[in-house]
Amino acid sequence: MRKPRNYDEDLKVLTAKARQLKARKQSQLGELVEATGADAMPIEELAGALLSIAAITDSQQREGWRKRGAAFFSGERPEHTPGPSTGDNARSAAPHDQRPPSPGSATGAP
Repeated sequence: MRKPRNYDEDLKVLTAKARQLKARKQSQLGELVEATGADAMPIEELAGALLSIAAITDSQQREGWRKRGAAFFSGERPEHTPGPSTGDNARSAAPHDQRPPSPGSATGAP
C-alpha cells in the first residue's frame, strides 16, 4: 500500500522555493543595475527609464536592445551605430555600457 501524500508539506516546500527564486531574481537585478553603472542614476530617473522601456512594443528596437544586452553579458563591446532603431534611450545609456578597467591595469601598480 502506498503512503499518502502530504500536500501541506509539499506546498510549504514549493512556497519556500518560490521565495528563494524571487530573492535570487531581486539580487541579480540589483547586481545588473550596478554592473551597468545605472546605480549612479537617481532612483526616480532609473524608474522612469525602466517604465518607458517597458511600454515600448517596437520589436525592432527591442531586438536591438536584446543584442546589446547579449553583447554586454558575453563581454563584447557592441558597435553603436546611430539609426532609427536605436532611439534616444539607447544613446543616453551609451556612457554606462563601458566597464571599469581591471585592477591590474591601474596606473602606478608595481
